[in-house]
Amino acid sequence: MTDVPTTTAQVSFRVNGRDVSVAADHPHLLSALREELDITSPKDGCSPSGQCGCCTIMIDGKAQVSCQYPVAKAEGREITTLEGLEDNERARYSDAFSSCGGLQCGYCIPGIVMRAKSQVDKKGADLKREDMARHLGAHLCRCTGYVKVLDAIDTVAKGTPVDISLPGGVGSRGTKYEAADLALGDRGYVDDIRVPGMLHAALHLTSHVRADILTIDTSAALQAPGVRAVFTAADVPGDIKVGIIYKDWPVFIGVGERTSYAGDVLAVVVADTRRQARDAAQLISVEYNVHRPIVDALAAIDDPEIAVAGTDSNILSRSEYTRGDVDAQLAASAHVVNETFQTQRIEHAFLEPESTLAVPNSSNGTMHVYSGGQGVWDDRDQICAMLGISTDKVTVELVSNGGGFGGKEDMSNQGQTALAAWLLQQPVKCTLSREESLLMHAKRHPIRMEYTVGCDANGKITAVRARMVGDSGSYASVGMKVLERAAGHATGPYHTPAVDVSSIAVRTNNPVCGAFRGFGANQAQFAMEGCLDRLAEKLGISGWEIRKRNVIHPGEVWGPGQIMDDGCLGAEACLDAMKPAYDTAIASGKAVGLGLGLKNSGLGNGFREVSKAVVHFREDGIVEVRHGWTEMGQGVHTVALQVAVEELKIDASRIRVIVDTTRQLGFGQTTGSRGTLMAAASVKNACAEALNDGCTTGRDYVGEYVVDWTQHLGEPGVENPTIHSAFGYAAQMVIMDPATQTIEKVVAIHDVGRAVNPTLCEGQIEGAVHMGLGYALSEDFPTNELGYPTNMTLRSLGILRAKDVPAIDVTLVECPQPKSPYGIKGVGEIGLVPTAPAVAAALHAADGVWRTQLPMKPKTSDSND
Repeated sequence: MTDVPTTTAQVSFRVNGRDVSVAADHPHLLSALREELDITSPKDGCSPSGQCGCCTIMIDGKAQVSCQYPVAKAEGREITTLEGLEDNERARYSDAFSSCGGLQCGYCIPGIVMRAKSQVDKKGADLKREDMARHLGAHLCRCTGYVKVLDAIDTVAKGTPVDISLPGGVGSRGTKYEAADLALGDRGYVDDIRVPGMLHAALHLTSHVRADILTIDTSAALQAPGVRAVFTAADVPGDIKVGIIYKDWPVFIGVGERTSYAGDVLAVVVADTRRQARDAAQLISVEYNVHRPIVDALAAIDDPEIAVAGTDSNILSRSEYTRGDVDAQLAASAHVVNETFQTQRIEHAFLEPESTLAVPNSSNGTMHVYSGGQGVWDDRDQICAMLGISTDKVTVELVSNGGGFGGKEDMSNQGQTALAAWLLQQPVKCTLSREESLLMHAKRHPIRMEYTVGCDANGKITAVRARMVGDSGSYASVGMKVLERAAGHATGPYHTPAVDVSSIAVRTNNPVCGAFRGFGANQAQFAMEGCLDRLAEKLGISGWEIRKRNVIHPGEVWGPGQIMDDGCLGAEACLDAMKPAYDTAIASGKAVGLGLGLKNSGLGNGFREVSKAVVHFREDGIVEVRHGWTEMGQGVHTVALQVAVEELKIDASRIRVIVDTTRQLGFGQTTGSRGTLMAAASVKNACAEALNDGCTTGRDYVGEYVVDWTQHLGEPGVENPTIHSAFGYAAQMVIMDPATQTIEKVVAIHDVGRAVNPTLCEGQIEGAVHMGLGYALSEDFPTNELGYPTNMTLRSLGILRAKDVPAIDVTLVECPQPKSPYGIKGVGEIGLVPTAPAVAAALHAADGVWRTQLPMKPKTSDSND
């Protein structure tokens, strides 16, 4: 329901040419716009801190961040949101952002459009790109790297004609699916949905990361205005614990139980309005018996106390393998380096905080849940297990989310929201604040890595020994898989005769760590690439040359023992393509760093991966394409559309892409850079079924794609296991001013196998490089001795703003992956794997200092200003 006034005082102003009055007690203007007036193009990414820019609007012709604008100050003002622009102006912006690829998840774009409008209105064609980048200092975009955002704004400013055609078949450019609606804020996210009779929920989180819950007193909350109910663990009729792999993550911590991290939920309050629910949640009183937090991962291994209640060890997992005689190879090596590297914990900082809406249907005993999670079938199964009902009672519909990057794989508030709606038999929506989001969802693992790497007199790698310890936080999430992936990728894209790797995931009371773009591969290759550069210095050869001498080739043994196929030709192709630019940059006197990386596509490690899709021809001529993967900005819906166009030879305008659980099409999370590959294959096969049957109206044509030919890391008796079915490869070069250590350009050359949509591929890489630069230089999410994060605002995270991002030059290479549809490889994660090591090498070239710890702040770092 609309957020109703709690006082009689009113504030009057004009919005989009209409006179309105709103309650005076809203915490800020954004709340009045969204919650009372149902104007949803301004998005709430961080209210009331004003640090993301998603809520930017025009007030008396000036761009303003509305979550910091007092309602009382709006009295008599003229307010304009994207909804209020003239149709032709809306079209100019949506066309530009669509055609330039200037949006991915789209959550930040309405605010950016309003900021751009303020500058275009002032300066028109004279608006300079660097000035616009500076004016975007109030805005965050976690997806695009700002490159194509600035392209789009420049297009509007100069009135450049654009092509807004939908894409054709595989390999064609064209606008992203739903791009125009995303650019204008018209394609809603979960928090934008309103349904009749909707109630609002708010969570009460623990005050201690490791404490026994003695009592939970909800009486004051129940008596607060507008409150309908308060639910705790005692109200859960089914399974209290959820989890993607291990069911160890409690939906609630109940009386008599123990908390394990700062994001543990103790209660959910349901009220008529969001403000009422949030106010009442603060009235819950909890009595604790506090225990010593276990926050040092290395010490936790031997700590006599157990960090997480219900477990019997602080070691979540071990991933180990050996091949060859490492000791002998190192002893015979001409050069050996030994170094310990430490990477940091990182927050995903997707711009859309987690939101869930659950709508029960009392007439038939079912419920429809709107989720932005990365695996809606997992959401459905876990919700039903928690409620103790069969899976046919709940449908979970994906609402394409405002960024994920792995951080929306685990359930956040889906369980609590669904429980409240089911028990009350009324629609309930719960949207996390930015602070709650920071506390609750899983982060990137900090990993300590001790490496010993040898080479012969010719620079050929002889052996690698790696010992890794990752802080996985409290609950399992996919932490064991991240450390397994780090172990598997420990040697980088190189032929290594002897290997000895051990990787441990440790439970602590720090924030949960799980999936995040790169998934362990980037941590491991920061270390491996660093060792390679140190060896190159000992040998007196360049970073390019030592990589060229060791890069993996088809038929050679890689890392855990996998014999690589022709797909690995991409590694050397990227390296060779980089050589001219590399030589030129060095000759010009720049400080240059090079990184070469690989990243798997798919889960692999013996997991049987299944993907299904449905093609359905409707009576009205529309062709439904249903698949099982989450759209979160990366463009998987567009991939599905382009494959259907390619195979069915129909116009893209006829296609509607749908993801919900009405068909069993999803088998796991949208993770591991596998969405494009798996979706394309299953849609391709569904189209084949349709064509074989004459494309009959009203029939579901099902296509299936299965990857079942991989083996476990270190599987006994398997000398050469196929750990992964596909890999993407990339070379990146950082060009730096040696005097100021300012990065002038990043050259990114990526083997994607086959670019389904080159514009979207470029955007993915640009965004990943931006994220990789932040990872290398400035981003951090540390915790204190109590296990609580200390960076609790978006600005404190150190994310690079538009003015901080250097030029990014992307080149796509296409070396087809055998057994993959169209030769596709993943592109989503590989984009930041080589970035940090390239930055480290450039910094060393500038000042002669080897870096071992992330982030590495150069002389001119001002990304937190």
